[in-house]
Amino acid sequence: MIELRHLEKRYDDPVTGQPFYAVRDLSLSFPDGEITALLGPSGCGKTTTLRMINRLIEPTGGQILIGEHDAQSLRPEELRRQVGYVIQQIGLFPHLSVAQNVATVPELLGWPKSKVQARVRELLALVGLEPDLFAGKRPSELSGGQQQRVGVARALAADPPVLLMDEPFGALDPLARDKLQEAFRDIQQNLKKTIVMVTHDIDEALKLGDKVALMGAGALEQFGTPDDLVRRPVSEFVRQFLGEDALLRQLAGVPAGRLARPGDAHGLPQISQDLNARSALSVMLRERVDTLAVTDESGQVSGVLSWSDLERA
Repeated sequence: MIELRHLEKRYDDPVTGQPFYAVRDLSLSFPDGEITALLGPSGCGKTTTLRMINRLIEPTGGQILIGEHDAQSLRPEELRRQVGYVIQQIGLFPHLSVAQNVATVPELLGWPKSKVQARVRELLALVGLEPDLFAGKRPSELSGGQQQRVGVARALAADPPVLLMDEPFGALDPLARDKLQEAFRDIQQNLKKTIVMVTHDIDEALKLGDKVALMGAGALEQFGTPDDLVRRPVSEFVRQFLGEDALLRQLAGVPAGRLARPGDAHGLPQISQDLNARSALSVMLRERVDTLAVTDESGQVSGVLSWSDLERA
């Protein structure tokens, strides 16, 4: 469990000397084994909050607890060994191979060579990169999505209990971003890490977050499940930030296969079970139908999805 107690980051205006709070009196707990999305507009303090957790930015007040430890009582390098960190810019070492990039932290920790090699292969396979094909490549030989996968693997290399992610998919094109989000969600289902992810993308927060912390002007506006924020906004700020199409946004995080049910699929347009429910709605509108056939991994029809199924979702 990560817990923030009355956390603040204050800067003093160099001209007037007046204090400015990037983060003010923030108390928040991030549940173990879940993804918490820190969501909000630019300048709301979400990235400052993330960087205070691993002390890339030192807080000016309050307390950060990671497990039973006060983060301020740990040496920064000791703290960061317990916390994986993934950023939008990725930051791979260009002169090192993919395998060497992933191995960086375990080697610094003095792991035996055989253990490091096994861990690298395990992680590359986990993030969907065939080890025999990708281990020897340099970052310049990879696509943006592949580089981001290597960044995730490197952050997981020493098996940290906590993973911090700062706009991890923001630099990718929409197709690559969607694919990597799906892959990351699958990875998390297996690993159950405690993940704090900064994003300004509402769809991403609703799709990946088990919990969402919406911030505004350095303060917490609402914390809860995606359903809490969409259906039970506590203020006009929350309602306006999520927008009138919040319910449709929420469908983007639901695979069509999860909503499919047995039924007659003869003659119906087909969609993959992995397609999200909002995209399924778009297909219905495009094809002018109210029911779609849903196919499984082998391409065989496994059920149907109707307009009423989407309404219930």
